[in-house]
Amino acid sequence: MIETVETGAGTARVTWHRANKARLVLAVGHGAGGGIEARDLQALARTLPAHGVTVALVEQPWRVAGRKVAPAPKTLDTGWRGVWPALAKPGLPVISGGRSAGARVACRTAGELGAHAVLALSFPLHPPGKPEKSRAQELLGAGVPTLVVQGGNDPFGRPGEFPEGGFELVEVPHGDHGFAVPKRAALTQEQALEIIGGGVAEWIASLG
Repeated sequence: MIETVETGAGTARVTWHRANKARLVLAVGHGAGGGIEARDLQALARTLPAHGVTVALVEQPWRVAGRKVAPAPKTLDTGWRGVWPALAKPGLPVISGGRSAGARVACRTAGELGAHAVLALSFPLHPPGKPEKSRAQELLGAGVPTLVVQGGNDPFGRPGEFPEGGFELVEVPHGDHGFAVPKRAALTQEQALEIIGGGVAEWIASLG
């Protein structure tokens, strides 16, 4: 089911993948360079409903409007806040999630929106080649249980670069920022996606 939602940043769109007996909602936003067709978001939408998790794939207003470039973080946060009432409407706990820029939005807004937890896919810890420009404080400031799922070769931050903190981390070996794995890697693309789906399902089950 596709739902349009008016926000302070324009019209957003939510694509619902509902579980039969849902116990919570996982809302995930896309990054600055792509939409909800991203392989990790689609893998979660396929996998999690069987685990009692309704998945809501959220398209920010700039994507719905057909623009190619994401707006400033403040505007992304406004769009996410505006969608939240629709996400919370089923009356279930909502995990706030996203990939890349969407993960930053989820971390920045989790406390104020009352998110049950945060899922950060491909968290952009720093711009490529600029580890000194760390965004670790956004991640550490989420204030709720947080899972990072990170590619082993992500130029925006490899798993070993992450600081110690109150979050869990699942590594996708050989994965880049989009979780693509090279053909010569020891695991297939499908196996990489299974690591993501399985890791997220296990973490959600552990939240209680």
